[in-house]
Amino acid sequence: MNGSDDSVQANRSFFALTTGALLALTGCGVGGSSSHTNQASKHHSTQTATSAADPKASHKPQVAWHASAPSKILPGDVLIADAGNNRMLLVTPQKKIVWQYPKPGQTSPIHDDDDVFFGPHWDSIITNQEGNNVISIINFNTRKIVWNYGHAGVPGSAPGYLNTPDDAFLYSKPGGDVITVADIKNDRILFISRKTHRIIKQYGQTAVPVNNPPVSYSAPNGDFPAPNGGMLVTQINGNDAIMLNKHNQIQYTVHFPSQFSYPSDANITPNGNIIVAFYTNPGAIVEMSPKGKVLWSYSVPSGPGMLNHPSLAVMLPNGLVLLNDDYNDRVIVINPKTDKIVWQYGHTGKPGTAPGYLNEPDGLDLLPVGITPGGKHNPIGHHLDSFPGNGL
Repeated sequence: MNGSDDSVQANRSFFALTTGALLALTGCGVGGSSSHTNQASKHHSTQTATSAADPKASHKPQVAWHASAPSKILPGDVLIADAGNNRMLLVTPQKKIVWQYPKPGQTSPIHDDDDVFFGPHWDSIITNQEGNNVISIINFNTRKIVWNYGHAGVPGSAPGYLNTPDDAFLYSKPGGDVITVADIKNDRILFISRKTHRIIKQYGQTAVPVNNPPVSYSAPNGDFPAPNGGMLVTQINGNDAIMLNKHNQIQYTVHFPSQFSYPSDANITPNGNIIVAFYTNPGAIVEMSPKGKVLWSYSVPSGPGMLNHPSLAVMLPNGLVLLNDDYNDRVIVINPKTDKIVWQYGHTGKPGTAPGYLNEPDGLDLLPVGITPGGKHNPIGHHLDSFPGNGL
């Protein structure tokens, strides 16, 4: 477990400086279907790329932005990938929708928005349309797609193609923006230049599903940011999470408990531990130390607390756990001290489009209090890629 102590310390330092920072994510549910019948296509275990310049219109938000009132449960608004409805919602802790993409009544240009993450300046949102094999970047103010990579509805492995992309992140680097994505069915992690659309780096061997990190990866479905340019990779077929440094060298590996399967979107907690969802029914959430000790687990076999294919869980700075419970059509917060659901958006097992309803929510991100999305003076930090040493 080389380097685990240093990694944990870096994480703790980062979160001490950025209490509003929080991951978000998705990674597993199925989009575009309200019948919950397509889950086998998600995180499979065994149009030409286009670009458009970001509009140079006013940087001021085109919405009458609110000053979100944080609660004791949620320290900010929640951006939700409402994948089954092909839309995104920004919801306050008081469960009010304050922004939506596309606007109500408009035809959605996206399909199966599996994950949604704010860009580092909070002026854009990146989403991987997992079942559509496309990554898109959306300008928050104009609600226009300003960048695409992939061929809609056409899986492939050649340059410009993807096959079941998951967890696309946007990094702001000195040499230009970089997008990372777990290309699940191609068994690889890609680093893509936003400017040139070219693959500038790759982890794993294309279409070689061999569990042999760091040479090859078997169905990777998570590529979360880590300190100093590192990355936490989740392998479905390995039932593990691998901490890599920026050179694709293993720092440590966390093997998940054998009673759970189909890990999804492992990420780093404010305390430097690892939290992961298990995309099963019943589903589970597990927190582990970098040395492999189980610190907390949540697995309810029946009743209102049972999870149905949860795909992303993140720990908030207050110690509560925010997650999307995909096939229960809800986003919830669990208190690990009581194992009780203390906040919920969506009606359990009842998909819909009306306010208060979701349809297979498959990803999320947190908008901290004090940040105006689309604003001119937002800091680049306080987010996923602002770990120490990530070039920001």
